[in-house]
Amino acid sequence: MTTSKNDYVVEPYLSYEGRCEEAIEFYRKALGAEVEMLMRFKDSPDPAMCQPGSLDKVMHASLRIGQTTVMASDGRCEGPKGFQGFSLSLSVPNEAEADRVFAALSDGGQVQMPLMKTFWSPRFGMVADRFGVSWMVSVNPEKT
Repeated sequence: MTTSKNDYVVEPYLSYEGRCEEAIEFYRKALGAEVEMLMRFKDSPDPAMCQPGSLDKVMHASLRIGQTTVMASDGRCEGPKGFQGFSLSLSVPNEAEADRVFAALSDGGQVQMPLMKTFWSPRFGMVADRFGVSWMVSVNPEKT
């Protein structure tokens, strides 16, 4: 069987350096994320993968946000990392939902561009959540 580039799936993988479980709960409340899979370091078949003090940390998690899979981990638990150079784009079906998720993501975060009407969307805004992850929220009814 051959595969083509059209068979590929690109999914974001975020490392929270010790705050993954907190991030998962935040996204569950803010976006209705569903945890599809969660494995802790203590559940690893390879004990060499476990850093001292990290047994209860998240080795791998898979979250479903709408129709997208986002993967996450505590990584190596070495401290804060900066999420720079990318944003997660969240398309929602209407302005009320844009207001709701933008407010939820803004809780403890920093608004980079308030929600406003743009030439491509009736509501678009940018926010870095409390973990430093940049989000672009946009009303795009034809995409949802």
